Amino acid sequence: MADENKKIIDARGSSCPGPIVELSKAYREAKVGDILEVWSTDPGIKADAQAWASKTKNQILEIKEENGVIKVTIKVLNR
Repeated sequence: MADENKKIIDARGSSCPGPIVELSKAYREAKVGDILEVWSTDPGIKADAQAWASKTKNQILEIKEENGVIKVTIKVLNR
């Protein structure tokens, strides 16, 4: 995975619907093949990101939690 195709969306400290709003903004500028990684401290991001990916036909690669930060990695498959 090439880092130049990866965009970090730092939504730490933002509560629902903030992280998904930030993800949607980044998605509008993304290209097919790009990787979007959302960093959030809101546990709702797990379900929200899965629903968003399903609705937009994109792929969740990974959801992990590190030191209280949830990182959701999404591959853009659809524009």
